[in-house]
Formats: sequence, structure tokens, C-alpha cells
Amino acid sequence: MLAPIKDWDDAFANMAHIAGSDALPGVWLEGAAQYRAGVSVETDIAYGDAPREKLDIVWPENTPKGLAVFIHGGFWLRLDKSYWTQFAEGARALGWAVALPGYTLAPEARISHMTQQMGAAVAHAASRVKGPICLSGHSAGGHLATRLMCHDSPLDAATRQRIARTMSISGLHDLRPLMHTKMNEVLRIDEAEAVSESPVLQTPAAATPLTCWVGGGERPEFIRQSQIMAQMWEGLDAPTTCVIDAKHDHFTVIEGLKDSTSPICQAFVGL
Repeated sequence: MLAPIKDWDDAFANMAHIAGSDALPGVWLEGAAQYRAGVSVETDIAYGDAPREKLDIVWPENTPKGLAVFIHGGFWLRLDKSYWTQFAEGARALGWAVALPGYTLAPEARISHMTQQMGAAVAHAASRVKGPICLSGHSAGGHLATRLMCHDSPLDAATRQRIARTMSISGLHDLRPLMHTKMNEVLRIDEAEAVSESPVLQTPAAATPLTCWVGGGERPEFIRQSQIMAQMWEGLDAPTTCVIDAKHDHFTVIEGLKDSTSPICQAFVGL
């Protein structure tokens, strides 16, 4: 029997358990800037009127096979799309246009509003790129990606029908435990929002394949969140897979997205 979690702040504290991780945001930001200098990329494409309602698109060398979307994480509280451009490389090298959308962070926006923003962002990117759509996101971004596949998705029907698969990487799918953390002083998740915005408590809009990918060296709560998401939607007739990826932690687990031959990248675009 698993012991009950008593310290929910510690349960979600990735950086506190990974030596040297405080330096990672600076590494990501520098790497993203260097990457943008060497590829064809459009930045700050507006999909709405708010300051963060902008997205970037990294273009492949030839006509795109379709649209791949990567939604960044940061507990809905921090970072932005400019930290993550280099993680488009694997899908770009395989011929996909890759969209990296931004969204308004808490406390300025509630999570439910971010869900609506992602619906608008994906629809706008889809209007720029023909073909199938592959959705993905990391951590809080994994939540937003799976949230777009729920029965009450803000996506319009035409865009939703183009989605070929969804990948949630170290995603947060049950928001109720977050109400017991200090970060909820900023997130302001209440019981109603925890239920309505938790994909694990919702039904899928369609039988679109879902992969929950998580590092085997992550905090146990992140592994549990991936497992229960796959289990719940499998019971609702959605094709689901849960991959526990070796000993990767919450941050090394996304490194494979830079490599077109890696298992996570190939699963992302359905190879």
C-alpha cells in the first residue's frame, strides 16, 4: 500500500530534488535564442489581443507534413514560449511546422482562461498550416494539451477533427492536489475549477490517441498523474499509452524532442 502524501509542496517540487536545476531556465533561454538564429521561424504571431496571446512557428525546409504544437510548462506561473524553441528541432527535422504558443500566467489569469487561450492559439496556428495536428505539452503544458481533447474543448470542430494524436509529457491531469500547495495562493484553484479543468475527471471528445510520457526518475506524483490519465481515458474508449521513460527527471525527459530519431519525438508525430 502506498503511503498517503502529507507534503504536497514537496510532491510537486521538481527543482528541489534535482541538483543544479536552478540554472536550467538560463540554459534553456540561451539555447532557444541560439536555435532561432539558425532556423526559419516566425515569432510573436498574435492570436488575440492580450500581451502573451502570441505564438511562434518554426518552419521545416519543405512544405510541412502538418502542424506540431508544443505548449510550455512552468506550473501556469512562470516562463514563456521563448525558452523552448530548440525543442521544436526533432519534429521540424521530420518535416513538421512547430507552433509554440504563449499564454497569460497566474495570477493575471485563471487556468480555465488559459485553456480558452490555447484553444484560440491552436486554431490560429492551424489556419496557417495544412494537414494533421499533433498536440503536445510539458508539465502544465501537458495539462493544457490534454484539456483541449476533453468533451468541452474550446477548439472548434474543424480544428479538433484534424488532431491526429496528443502527447502529455510529465503532465498534470488532476488539479485537486494542487489546492493543498502554497502555489495555490497564486493559482487560486477552487473545487469547481479543479473538477472542470482536470482532464482525468472529464471525458474525451473523440477517440484520438493519447500518450502520457513521464520520466522514471520524476517525483512520484508526476508518474501517478500520467498513469491515472492513461487509465481513466482508456476506460472511456480512447486509445492511450503511458510510457515511463528510463531514469529521466522532469527536465531531461524533454531532451529527446530535439532529436528526430528519439523515441519521444517519433511518438510525438506518430512514427
